[in-house]
Amino acid sequence: MEMILQSFPVFLLIFCRITSFFVVVPVFSTRGVPMQFRVGIAAILSILVYLTFGIKEQVPADLSYPLLVIREIMIGLLLGFVAYLMFMAIQTAGSFIDIQIGLGIASVFDPMTGASVPITGNFKYTIALLFFLSMNGHHYLLDAIMYSYNWVPLDNDFFLRLYGGSISDFLIKTFSQSFLLAFQMAAPIVVATFLTDVGLGFLAKTAPQFNIFVIGVPVKLIVGLIMLFLLMPALAVSFERLFNVMFEAMRTLLDVVGSRPNG
Repeated sequence: MEMILQSFPVFLLIFCRITSFFVVVPVFSTRGVPMQFRVGIAAILSILVYLTFGIKEQVPADLSYPLLVIREIMIGLLLGFVAYLMFMAIQTAGSFIDIQIGLGIASVFDPMTGASVPITGNFKYTIALLFFLSMNGHHYLLDAIMYSYNWVPLDNDFFLRLYGGSISDFLIKTFSQSFLLAFQMAAPIVVATFLTDVGLGFLAKTAPQFNIFVIGVPVKLIVGLIMLFLLMPALAVSFERLFNVMFEAMRTLLDVVGSRPNG
């Protein structure tokens, strides 16, 4: 009984971090994944982490324990949010494209996230998700939360680092990087539609009898769809780079929150 009383608080801290990670991380946080599966896999991973890293750990059983729970929840949420932020760059790129080609008003309801998303963004997000699963990216996510205890053990000084501002600086840089990646993915189609607008402007000046407002919308839509079709083979390269940036950002976060393990 005494062993259970000593080990259960440690297991609960581990379970809080892993569960909060599955709340926001891509693939596992979608509505298509049952809640029972998420809780079950979080419990299994918590047991494995406890048997690997937590057997010799001890936590104080006093009023500071709720703060430790909050700390572990915040670490799990941050780690999952970084991965989620990179996936949202894909839908942001889709929003840029939809605004340019005229599909910005035609948002659709995404059953996986429960929100209205742009058509092109949802299309790219689905392809990216399939590509991510084909390269076993969900295994890397499980490795990230599993081995985060090498970088950020249960006795970490998370609140001191949060107060120091290093985590805030990292989140700002990561957000700007994700926005830049979104614009880079949308840039070819955005530039093509911009040049189409320039051509339509010259046409309006040279041939005023054409109603540019009538022919402009379908022309931009056709140009955007043709460019999207031509750029489909390059999506794999773009997504591969995006996923590399995502994993590097998660590693950097663990380095900011904790410390690099020896060896």
